[in-house]
Amino acid sequence: MAFANSRPAPLADAPGFDPYASFRVDSPREVAALLRELNDSGTPIQLSTPEGTVLLTVLWSVDSSGERVSFRAEPEDPQLRALIDGDEATAVAYLEAVKLQFDLCDLMLVRGHRACALQARMPQRIYRFQRRQGYRVRPTERHAPMATLRHPSMPDMQLELRVLDVSFGGCALMLPDNVPMLEPGVTLHGVHVELDAGLHFICSLLLHHITSIRPGSGAGVRLGCEFHRLDPDAGRALQRWIDQTQKRRRLLSLS
Repeated sequence: MAFANSRPAPLADAPGFDPYASFRVDSPREVAALLRELNDSGTPIQLSTPEGTVLLTVLWSVDSSGERVSFRAEPEDPQLRALIDGDEATAVAYLEAVKLQFDLCDLMLVRGHRACALQARMPQRIYRFQRRQGYRVRPTERHAPMATLRHPSMPDMQLELRVLDVSFGGCALMLPDNVPMLEPGVTLHGVHVELDAGLHFICSLLLHHITSIRPGSGAGVRLGCEFHRLDPDAGRALQRWIDQTQKRRRLLSLS
């Protein structure tokens, strides 16, 4: 079995510099939580070496106190010996739309009466990479992200619409019932999106679909929009914001 985009990201080893720092999880508690999620879900994990050895497996156990992790191992698998001889590997797995990557070292084969396991030292850090058009995150309650724009058919009308959720590819806005309706397919130019005090940018939005939030309640409609020609710097900042928001939600769920 294989899964898309399973090649490890080329993480830099330059002293004092990590270009992927915004995607790094190095809290022992959160690292353990991610590993347990992989364990509980039986998610396929690809282990690979720089020499090209590839082994598909699953995580069997997470021993936080002993700082060891164990993976399923088939002793007759020819890739297993090459993996152990290399003594280190890179693991890649997917949880929904998030790609997880972490390094493993001190690999060894542990034989039991009925089964074998590939053990390694527990990773100190995990990198989480959001798929570009993937999972949408909802802003935290303490923030009220807004999008400011002109109504496309009534330029004198300025709208301030609440941002309901965000992904790298687009966002959803709430249009109140008392505002003239927009038409799917229209491009909204000069939209000022402010997700929090540290992240705001101007972009164009392509309106794809309109759905009622709660039919008959007068709560308004949801505008499903795609970011159009997003500036590369804004795109990188947005990716970091999405990742940090997900990390905060995960930590809150552990508290």
